[in-house]
Amino acid sequence: MGGVETNTRLADLKDIIQLEGEVIARAQARQLRAIAELDNLQGRSRGVPVEIAWMLNLVEHKAAKKVALARTLTTRLLETLKAMEGGVIDEEKAAKIAEPTAYLSDEKAREVDAIMARRLQGKNPSSLRKMVNYWIAKIDKAGYEARCKARRADRQLQLIHQDHGMSTLVADVPVEKGSAAYHSIDREARKRKTKDESRTLDQLRADVLIERCLGSSGGDPKADIYVYVDLQTLTGLNNDPAQLAGYGPIPATIARDIAHSKNSTWRRIVTDPVAGLPVDVGRTRYRPPTALDRYIRLRDRECRAPGCNRPTQAGDIDHTQDWAKGGTTDKTILGGWCERHHYLKDQPGWNFEPQPNGNITITTPTGGTYTSKPEPLHEPRG
Repeated sequence: MGGVETNTRLADLKDIIQLEGEVIARAQARQLRAIAELDNLQGRSRGVPVEIAWMLNLVEHKAAKKVALARTLTTRLLETLKAMEGGVIDEEKAAKIAEPTAYLSDEKAREVDAIMARRLQGKNPSSLRKMVNYWIAKIDKAGYEARCKARRADRQLQLIHQDHGMSTLVADVPVEKGSAAYHSIDREARKRKTKDESRTLDQLRADVLIERCLGSSGGDPKADIYVYVDLQTLTGLNNDPAQLAGYGPIPATIARDIAHSKNSTWRRIVTDPVAGLPVDVGRTRYRPPTALDRYIRLRDRECRAPGCNRPTQAGDIDHTQDWAKGGTTDKTILGGWCERHHYLKDQPGWNFEPQPNGNITITTPTGGTYTSKPEPLHEPRG
């Protein structure tokens, strides 16, 4: 391909990429308008984000953000929505305007919206957010200062599970303390980075952080965690993955390391070899919870709402069919639910139908159906 032809093709590709970006932005605007209308028709029910998550196969916190964005764009940030409909900005950029203005009154949010409408072209998400915060600080000086103080009081720590046996700790802390903590850890890591140390600086920083959190260099977990591992894997006769409640599969070697920790407590679980589900739970503690409660928590392992991975040990055991409406207290009717999903069966338009095999069929207000199945502890053999 000659130079002229190449330049022509490059120009064509640029036009295609930009045009398709505008098409995507317009489609996202239409989707958000539809979500807002659905939300209004259902009276802004708490079940709407859950149903959106299931419709679009999203994790729920992202679905909730999408619903919140739809509400904001159609009520407070009309100019931003118009920009999406014109292909000027996409959903990600619109969110960078919506999120910081969520703390403003309707009047001030619309003021920022009008100012930003003239400044959207050619901005990336990061620059948009900085610009929005600048105008918020100018328009709502007292409120901005108060929110900064409140934000410091709202410091928190989050645990986010990742793939391949890893997790991420995220700490929201005052900037000066976060910076000081990082540099303190970095200094210690650099001291340890001698010629005989094979770990990288990143690895050393991570190890120093965990040592400081756990108060030792051993790294043994001190809090309760639930690992499901079959006996042959535990004894080293095979290396099937184990299951860490709330996370998913972990390698057999890690499961054995956890099992052999001095902090581990064991409980016997007998499974059906065909279905792979628990059929009996051993009583190995002085004051065990009821056998049925324990059975449900071990059978379900995680919240029964599709896509939710909150461990049942941290949630509720509840009747799928309401006790007041004839539901019985047995393993067919009971299920494990996290606090967030516990309320759904009482919301208008939601229906939960238990099945004899432990499955639960969930029907949503829009008529969507989803089947929740308790996952077997090992591959069924039949």
